[in-house]
Amino acid sequence: MKKFIAAGLSIMLALGLSGCGSSQTQQNTQTSSASGKAVKVGIVQIMEHPALDAAREGFLETLKANGYEEGKNLTVEYQSAQNDQSILANITQKFASENLDLVLAIATPAAQSMARASDNTPILITAVTDPVAAGLADSLEKPGKNLTGTTDMNPIKEQFDLLKAVVPNAKKVGVLYNAGEENSQVQVKIAEGVAKDAGLELVKASVANISDVLQAAQSLVNKVDAIYLPTDNTVVSAADSVIQVANQNKIPLIAGESSVVDKGGLGTIGINYKKLGAQTGEMALKILKGEKPATMPIESQKDFDIVFNKETLNLLGIKLPDDLQQKAIMK
Repeated sequence: MKKFIAAGLSIMLALGLSGCGSSQTQQNTQTSSASGKAVKVGIVQIMEHPALDAAREGFLETLKANGYEEGKNLTVEYQSAQNDQSILANITQKFASENLDLVLAIATPAAQSMARASDNTPILITAVTDPVAAGLADSLEKPGKNLTGTTDMNPIKEQFDLLKAVVPNAKKVGVLYNAGEENSQVQVKIAEGVAKDAGLELVKASVANISDVLQAAQSLVNKVDAIYLPTDNTVVSAADSVIQVANQNKIPLIAGESSVVDKGGLGTIGINYKKLGAQTGEMALKILKGEKPATMPIESQKDFDIVFNKETLNLLGIKLPDDLQQKAIMK
């Protein structure tokens, strides 16, 4: 990733940034009309993939639309941990030592690491499935700490309803996930209950890292009638491998979010991460005006997009029911 290093940073700081993943920094040149001072925001992201990138973009677009613009009255320091826990710890410790107005932590591991690093810097989270189970908040209504933001808890029941609507004869559904990701554990537990209620058998295939994903997907061939992908950072980063296996073997793939559908997955009803990031940006505006994260409820997305991939529908020979056809966004 290109690195934009602010002119005012010292050589020491530049060296400190090396080895900490991708970085993007721009220096303020004007003061903020909202606060009377320049605003400095840190963004830490567990890794780069389309959903998390979209959340970051939506966040920054909301700030810009409300008068906070990089190169004018806003400095943004962006760091990706490249899915490496040691890099992540270095980034969050560095952010904790800086005089930042707030930090945006994208995805559960990034949020947990930032929360461990600082108990006073205002922290906004997004793309975190269950902030309470992850130990980030006392409750969604009253986080009780220096942290608030948005959850990307999936409409899992609705996603399985969608699966049943397009694959009505399905009996066994494969699910790929990283058992080490807190957010994935939560989703798979919910999916087990939803699948049971729907008369479906869930066939689990877990991975430890990105290199395991292709083999795990191949292990489901001839064992399942459909595949379900939760919003798992590891699996979504290697979604191309799963899509290739699914489409070559004519296995419908229902995803937790639309970036997988963009690449060739069959469909989803799920989170729009750019909208979720924008919603988090609205919360940032309140914090910059003086509201305290501890008393700001953690929000969720209210409206979900129904998205299908037209080429994959044709490949699998699936004709959508009329009601879905009318509601769906075709990619």
